[in-house]
This record gives sequence, C-alpha cells and structure tokens, in this order.
Amino acid sequence: MKLASFTALALSAGIAFSAPVRAEPTEITFGIISTEASVALKQQWAPVLADMETRTGLKVKPFFASDYAGIIEGMRFNKVQVAYFGNKSAMEAVDRAEGEIFAQAIQANGQPGYYSLLITHKDSDIHSLDDVLKNPGKYNFANGDPNSTSGFLVPSYYVFARNHIDPKTHFKRMVIGSHETNIMAVLNKQVDVATNNTNDLEKVSRQLGDRANDIRVVWTSPLIPADPLVWRKDLAADTKAKVAGFFLGYARTGSEADQERERKNLETLTFSAFKPSNDDQLLPIRQLEMFKTRAKVEADDSLAASDKTAKLAEIDGKLAELQKKTASAN
Repeated sequence: MKLASFTALALSAGIAFSAPVRAEPTEITFGIISTEASVALKQQWAPVLADMETRTGLKVKPFFASDYAGIIEGMRFNKVQVAYFGNKSAMEAVDRAEGEIFAQAIQANGQPGYYSLLITHKDSDIHSLDDVLKNPGKYNFANGDPNSTSGFLVPSYYVFARNHIDPKTHFKRMVIGSHETNIMAVLNKQVDVATNNTNDLEKVSRQLGDRANDIRVVWTSPLIPADPLVWRKDLAADTKAKVAGFFLGYARTGSEADQERERKNLETLTFSAFKPSNDDQLLPIRQLEMFKTRAKVEADDSLAASDKTAKLAEIDGKLAELQKKTASAN
C-alpha cells in the first residue's frame, strides 16, 4: 500500500490537517517520554527517526527530558512539535500544551491496549461480575496495589464506584497483592476473586503451563488505551500529512525487506504498528483521573460534610458527562 493511502486513511479516521498557522518547517523536534534511560531510548528510537527523516524529507531532532514534564513543557513552548507520550502525559499535553493526538501504537501482540480483569478459580461458583456484586459478605477478595492502574484504579472505578460499592465492606475479607501474588492466591484458593490484567495474566500463564487453565476470567474492563503520538495543533498541514503518513505506513509499506526491517525496529519499542487516533482515546483516562479526585475528596476528613457533599455531587456530574462522551465515541 502506498504512503498516500495512509494519509487518506488518517483523513477518513478524523485526523484533521487544518490550515497551517505556521509555514511548513524543514526541521521538527520529536519528544520521547523518559520511560527508561535516555541512552536506551536513543538506541531504540534512532532507526525509526532515521527512517522518518528519509520518508518525510524533514530533519528530525530527538528530544529527551529527565521527566515527562520536560516533554510537555517543550511542546507547550513549541520546542517540541511531535511526541510519543503515555496517556496521562498526553492528556496534560492536550490540555495545556496545544497538543492533539493523531495516532496510537498497536502493541506487539496486535492489541491496541490492554485490559483489567477480575479472575477466579474454575471451581468457584463465581461466573460473572453480577455474582460478585450480588453477594455481599460472601467472598474473599484480593485487590491490587493502590498505585496500579489495572489492578486497582480501573476496577475501583468500573466495578465498584459505578455500582456504588465499597470493596472494604462488601467482601468478607480483602487483601492487597501484586498481579502475580493475586494469580497464585486464586489458584491456591486462598481468595475467591482477584484483580489482574491481560498482560500479566498472559505472562504468568506461560510460566504456569496447564495450570493456567484453572483460572476463569469473570470481568474484563473497557480498553486501557495503548500509548499515543501527539503533535502541536498549529503544525503546518503539509507537515501533519507527512508525519501521519509516515507513522501509519511504517512497517506496512515498501518492499518486503523494508517492512521486515521496520517491524524489527518497532519490536524493540514493543509495538507492531500505528493506527489513527484522536483525543477521544483519553476519555477513559479522564474518567479514571476524575475518580482519583473523587476518592481524595471522599477521604478528606478536613472538609465539612456539606462541602464534601457538594464537591462529590459536582464530580459525579462530571463523571456522568464523561460517560456520555465515551458512549458516543464508541
């Protein structure tokens, strides 16, 4: 498929190449969030960015900062025009740095993201989320670390908050564990149900062999989106077309030899390809962030009861609005 076809795909998917505010540049800076040491990131991204230069005709300068805020601020002050972000940092870039999502990584396993899970033993009488919700005081529950997105934050919102359930009082007993610890607790029947996620369950299942067949998944979350690519809204339209065409066509265009080489380049980044996306992919993350805010307000004993009630009502209204937008986007 030709590169132009992927630019057309981007347009059909809702990526807008609006009239340029600035003249088309000959050089752009590509920001990369600091998920690990800069030396390693440079090695991983260098082949992709070199191909980007060749295919777009633009000089591409990589930019690494010591923290996520450095990339966000770089985009805010137009020192960075295009960047690879996580969802939370992308939300910051969209909200306060003139950023706009245009593409999303597809994971090496072919999925556009991953999922939070509730798991139980195959011998359990739990077969669905309703079985968990409708039997207060019956089951032992293994929750995830409070800092875990898939093990704690996602199920806290989608399973419990939206069903007006406090897991600390709903279950006969609640314990906290890592993803692997929770899997083993389910397998050993030390708990009846536990949180987990598709990535860790797959990884641990490879180690468990046939014993992994004793695990039953009883709830799967909405998609936790894979990481996005973001550009500044005022990037010239022609430049946007070149950049989108490059990423959406990478490892999909050219000779078989080129595609194989590009696939290997992406594998080092744990990607397989990119697909069109937009700011709507942040809606689930916004819900989760709003839930975190709600949890803080709910736990704030310094607030007067009337103030807390008013703030919680305001947050619940915002959560309801986000849920409507998510439903419309889907």
